[in-house]
Amino acid sequence: MARNQVLKELRQIMKVKEFVGPEPIHAYIIPSGDAHQSEYLAACDKRRAFVSGFTGSAGTAIVTEDHACMWTDGRYFLQATKEMSQDWTLMKEGIPSTPSQGTWLSKTLARNSRVGFDPYLMSQCEFRPLKTLLESSGIDLVAVDKNLVDIVWDKEKPQRPRGPAMPLELKYTGVTSASKVCDLREQMLEKNAVLFVLTALDEIAWLLNLRGSDISYNPVFFSYASVSQKGVTLFIDESKVTAAVHEHFEAEGLQVGVATYDSIRSHIEATLNELGPLDKIWISENSSVALTSLVPDQSLLTEVSPVAIAKTIKNPTEVNGMINAHIKDAAALCRYFAWLEKEVALGNAVTEISGATKLEQFRSELPDFVGLSFETISSVGPNAAIIHYSPDPSTDRPITDKHVYLCDSGAQFKDGTTDVTRTIHLGTPTDFEREAFTRVFKGAYAIRSCIFPSKIKGNYLDTLARKPLWDIGLDYLHGTSHGIGSYLNVHEGPIGITFKNRPNDPGMQANMFLSNEPGYYEDGSFGIRIENIVRTVPAKVRFNFKDRGFLTFEDVTVVPLQTKMFLKSLLTPEEVSYVNEYHAKCLELVGPLLKGDALQWLQRETQPI
Repeated sequence: MARNQVLKELRQIMKVKEFVGPEPIHAYIIPSGDAHQSEYLAACDKRRAFVSGFTGSAGTAIVTEDHACMWTDGRYFLQATKEMSQDWTLMKEGIPSTPSQGTWLSKTLARNSRVGFDPYLMSQCEFRPLKTLLESSGIDLVAVDKNLVDIVWDKEKPQRPRGPAMPLELKYTGVTSASKVCDLREQMLEKNAVLFVLTALDEIAWLLNLRGSDISYNPVFFSYASVSQKGVTLFIDESKVTAAVHEHFEAEGLQVGVATYDSIRSHIEATLNELGPLDKIWISENSSVALTSLVPDQSLLTEVSPVAIAKTIKNPTEVNGMINAHIKDAAALCRYFAWLEKEVALGNAVTEISGATKLEQFRSELPDFVGLSFETISSVGPNAAIIHYSPDPSTDRPITDKHVYLCDSGAQFKDGTTDVTRTIHLGTPTDFEREAFTRVFKGAYAIRSCIFPSKIKGNYLDTLARKPLWDIGLDYLHGTSHGIGSYLNVHEGPIGITFKNRPNDPGMQANMFLSNEPGYYEDGSFGIRIENIVRTVPAKVRFNFKDRGFLTFEDVTVVPLQTKMFLKSLLTPEEVSYVNEYHAKCLELVGPLLKGDALQWLQRETQPI
């Protein structure tokens, strides 16, 4: 269906009493998430993309009778502009002149207007401030039970995935699900929580030591879960629960009841009838309004999920698995870059797509490989300036010795998740490209080498990565870092290093794994990003102020940096020493996994500067 026809039909449905009630909806909010507030989506949940054509992983659409607006962040400005028709207005989040969604609605709509939304697709933490802001302007925020986009989509909408849940062995998880539930129950007792409701898919997968395949690149399965002092219930399409899952729970010493996916609401309502005056039901504020609204405010606990925080701190088995995953993943990348350099030198045609396909082939040959952790960003020249670019046949460019090549990629292994970006030039980079690369590196080094107090939030560190670019009036429009899961989602909250305030960030603690990825993007010309996964470790310092403890980072990614991209006059002796030590580590850890051209490439690329 044509995009303009989709908008036309949606606007008509916004007036139909059968769907929206006795009064029409004057604006309809279409977030990018699903009922679990996931970042990456199954095809059946990509409603915003269906309506607008914009396929990025972050963004919110608002449709009124006269406007169609898309809010998204700096990672997607160029992509959204290319993908959306002239019917849409791009609202650039992070730019001071861009109004928030609530402010725009307040100024655009008349008093007594009604703004509709699907209560399963909006979180409690998004709902409350938006409702307050709109009410101050005399505008009602109205939950609409039937998703209006689904009515338009109807027969064209893909089916919901039905892949099975799969046990993940203790040799990968390190801790049984029974032990994790025991820890959670202790925290519930401290908060008088008689029921804990899990809605985030990666939290359910981690707590129960299960994985799935319902969302591409993310090894999760559609479900809810609840924990009480008496039992654990998994709300799921029962066809997903195989005999292997029941055997897994028995082996891990955990009794789990299985109920239908949609019965989570009745389960919460039944628990409400048994609550004492001080009892609470704990549902994170990141969960949907559809569930949190079932519980009266005096009985609702919306603090950040302790499962989300526990998941970010890797246990010794997960630490070793993540390290091992990145070493073998580095071997695949070294093979790829050696192969790519040779093919281009021979004049053989390699494109963004065929290059990404070859890299996936090298990864697929590694032990415990499950799949990619996200769609490979294989981007040449101006395409690399599109921060989250995904090549397709209409944009596919050849990889040559004429342009910068940016490759951001990762894999899911049973022992860990990887994510690494390297920017190279197979010919002669310009002086400006080299300076931009060097300043991006200097920002990455500033993060990698910093020492900071334990529990400090990531937004305190963000400026370190940007200063080398700020010094000459440059910047980048994305965060510097995100958490990363252990054979889970490649983007793992609530930790990260970013200019944005993250209220639920628990602060840096030992054995968290994060990306370190500053960049610079010259629209229409080139893009540069350097990304390593780093691990937080105790720092060796002379003092220990107030016994707080101090931390630093160590590199987990072990893929060489292309030294010809450096403008060496900008490097300090400390930075040169770091590069040489880092490359020696790459050669030591990855060299034994390589042979032939790939080993020779690694030996050359790790020569001291």
